[in-house]
Amino acid sequence: MAAGQGRLAGLSVLVTGGGSGLGRAVVDRFVAEGATATVLERSPEKLDNLREAHGDRVRGVRGDVTSGEDNTAAVEAAVSAFGGLDAFVGNAGLWDFGRAALDMSMAELENGYEELFGVNVKGYLLGARAAAQALAERRGSMIFTLSNAALYPRGGGVLYTASKHAGVGLVAQLAYELAPRVRVNAVAPGGMATDLRGPRAMALGDTSISDMLPTGDRLRRYSALDLAPSAEDYVAPYVLLASREESATVTGAVLDVSAVGTPRRPDPAP
Repeated sequence: MAAGQGRLAGLSVLVTGGGSGLGRAVVDRFVAEGATATVLERSPEKLDNLREAHGDRVRGVRGDVTSGEDNTAAVEAAVSAFGGLDAFVGNAGLWDFGRAALDMSMAELENGYEELFGVNVKGYLLGARAAAQALAERRGSMIFTLSNAALYPRGGGVLYTASKHAGVGLVAQLAYELAPRVRVNAVAPGGMATDLRGPRAMALGDTSISDMLPTGDRLRRYSALDLAPSAEDYVAPYVLLASREESATVTGAVLDVSAVGTPRRPDPAP
């Protein structure tokens, strides 16, 4: 698809954690739909891969979402490179690998909370604060990556589930505070095999969800639609919410696209 064509033609977007997994899939799809993308990412190797794939359609900013300074630098890079900002996608996150509260020591619980909430909640809030003015100037939108854990138990452990429920509150309050010039919404996907890591404070920094999540037929058992979804299967709702034409009336919404909240009908007897 040519750069000037597509559902997001001419839009400038900023994606945090856009170097791999769902974030990378969002960047790839947004660029394919005609957008330009700025990516805030900690890994220089992942930023190099993005530049190799998309050339001057993407700008990379190396930084940490828990830093207000780094979030501000990413917004400034987007405005400088592409003339403004139309959508902010808060996506960088950590998973707790389903750790129950009573399975953690007090120190693991305390330190894991600080690190995981720092990325999953503070990172979203700082990114929103940094992007708000630039988005208001273009009547843009914010889109946050939540999870089925924002709506149901068992999408993670106590820390992850609590952080994603906090994300629902962020969406509701920011939609109220930033109306009418900025729309604020979220996408709640289900499990997928990606490079999503855990907190280093819980000795999970080098473990990815791909190492633990069941794959293929086993993963299908968690889906009411008999699917083992990939990151690419979840990106269309982000395009919908970024498009002014397709979601002009939508704010304060959390789109549950996980297909895990609906009980699956048992397979018919042979």
